[in-house]
Amino acid sequence: MESVPRPAETPAPPRTSRRDFYLAAIYGLWSLMAAALSLPALIYLLLPPKLRKESDWVEVGDISALQPEVPVEMVFRRNRIDGWKVISEKSTAWVVKRSLNQVVAFGPQCTHLGCAYHWDETKNEFICPCHTSVFSVDGKVVSGPAPRPLDRYVAKVENNKLFLGALHESEPGA
Repeated sequence: MESVPRPAETPAPPRTSRRDFYLAAIYGLWSLMAAALSLPALIYLLLPPKLRKESDWVEVGDISALQPEVPVEMVFRRNRIDGWKVISEKSTAWVVKRSLNQVVAFGPQCTHLGCAYHWDETKNEFICPCHTSVFSVDGKVVSGPAPRPLDRYVAKVENNKLFLGALHESEPGA
């Protein structure tokens, strides 16, 4: 018998069943959903928020009209950065003008339990109505349960404009 050379047989392409196609499509969709959900989480965890360098000083207002040794409550807005969110907060400070360019700014909370205090013009004292703490015009404790003087802002004056920095906690007995 004579063998006749046959042309090389090409293997038949593998047939994809409908079931295999649907499984591949489902797994592909799951992979896309997992990537879509995990990518923002990875970005949040691995990349720091954009550093927004802003001035630590906040302009509070003009002090040219202030009377010496007469406290005035001044309202200002301060931006606070919380991660990626910038929050604008309203704050207050009790400002006492000492001399032409010397100003003291007190934080608005009593040092006892954080209540809001006010200036009593008749007695020339700061009074906390909640727990009867009394403070002098220089922020020192006159009487009451307050354990320390009023907290102070770092303050500077430029061209009769008051700028406030960070609020520093006062030391007991200072």
